[in-house]
Amino acid sequence: MKNLIITLTMLITVVSISARDVASSAVIYKGMASWYSESDPGILETTANMERFDDTALTCAIWDLPFNTILKVTNLDNGNFIHVRVNDRGPARRLVREGRIIDLTKTAFSILDDLDKGLISVFVEIL
Repeated sequence: MKNLIITLTMLITVVSISARDVASSAVIYKGMASWYSESDPGILETTANMERFDDTALTCAIWDLPFNTILKVTNLDNGNFIHVRVNDRGPARRLVREGRIIDLTKTAFSILDDLDKGLISVFVEIL
């Protein structure tokens, strides 16, 4: 009986910890991610929060979240993920209507998948 109580207590503890971990990050978007680079036409020298644009930084552009929010972006095709910081606004509104939800820097995208793909399916979580 004592072993059963100990086992149940341990199981409840594990379930509680797991539930807390799941609740700490929330899926906010599921859609397509693209990448952008300082060599792309029309890219400004500074981001929307006035930082110098650096396509080697692990940053991103998204419309609906405050600057400096840390996101976990997961490639739904291969499971690769990365943590990025919001420092810009985008993708362009017309692209959002087509299902594009986030623009990643060239380096951030390359960690998730091959740059030649251009677009990948992702989900985004706030950390």
